[in-house]
Amino acid sequence: MTESKELRRLTIKSFHMKDVKFCHKTRMENGILHIKNLIEGLSEDDPYIKELKVHIIKKNERNRFVNSIMDFIPIATKVLGKIGEGITHTLTGTVVMLTGVDEDGIQVAEFGSSEGILEDQMVSNRAGTPSDEDIIIHVDTILRSGMGTNRKAIIHVHKMCDSFIQEIREKLKKSNGRQCDERHDFTDKTHPKRKKVLIIKQVAGQGAMYDTWILPKEPGGVEGGVSIIDMFNVPIILSPNQYRDGALRAMD
Repeated sequence: MTESKELRRLTIKSFHMKDVKFCHKTRMENGILHIKNLIEGLSEDDPYIKELKVHIIKKNERNRFVNSIMDFIPIATKVLGKIGEGITHTLTGTVVMLTGVDEDGIQVAEFGSSEGILEDQMVSNRAGTPSDEDIIIHVDTILRSGMGTNRKAIIHVHKMCDSFIQEIREKLKKSNGRQCDERHDFTDKTHPKRKKVLIIKQVAGQGAMYDTWILPKEPGGVEGGVSIIDMFNVPIILSPNQYRDGALRAMD
């Protein structure tokens, strides 16, 4: 009988954050993530974005109004290899939430907006949403008039948020892997004598900002990725580890 063969291995090391605080310099110390309260690189004459704000929402502060939720984004980075293989460092205990509205008060949405009281609009403890204990790093966007349904504007917002997260990723990338709180190893294997299983997942790719980014440089990132719309929605085959490692990114 032909034995199974290992194709690739993915190691994910988790670092748990007990708190998130504002600071003039991004860093991680003793389980505390320090972040800047502004996003650099936004100019006053930006054609799409009027303002970007960063808030920290603790677990007991979710009874507050937020603009339409565009995405929840985990903070993870490649230390070795590319998406789906090598070593990934990820943070637990915190997640980024991206929201948006235009300066006329029109919420960013494609088929229905999700603005409102956060604890009412969000179902916690689900795949893709924060847990009850997570600290949310809230990136709130005010777009210029009429830009809330402009595809280029929405992609630009995601890229600006991604640049903010990248600064955290660069610090996480340098964390000592031996000091991680958890380690998980995953392997993609062939099993010649077993049935071949293919899981089909239909993703958003209908136009405007109802879009999906695929295979970015960083897990759940934007830089280096390609829009499924720009690929004409052709079927793409991903390995289990690529999917597990953040090969897909929702763009609203």
